[in-house]
Amino acid sequence: QVQLVESGGGLVQPGGSLRLSCVVSGSIIFSISTMDWYRQAPGKERELVAAITRGGIRNYADSVKSRFLISRDNAKNTVYLQMNSLKPEETGVYYCRAAGAFWGQGTQVTVSS
Repeated sequence: QVQLVESGGGLVQPGGSLRLSCVVSGSIIFSISTMDWYRQAPGKERELVAAITRGGIRNYADSVKSRFLISRDNAKNTVYLQMNSLKPEETGVYYCRAAGAFWGQGTQVTVSS
């Protein structure tokens, strides 16, 4: 059974940074999968923030380019999202997804002074 567990969310001031982690059980799944980070703001649809292929090719939403960095550690079955210069409108629940099908439970990020 594939399980994804996110962590690292919290309250941060505008302009601050957070690093999210997502640990995936089922090593075969992780090693062959593209991994994504999504976020869902209150009252809005879930949107793609960043993605990384098994080979390390990265893609980002235009709104986060140059501020966010997605990375993965295949030995630890973990994907990360380093978020810098955070904005209040980026408040929401952040989810990771594996292989386009498996979701974690999400971690709350609140950007507020």
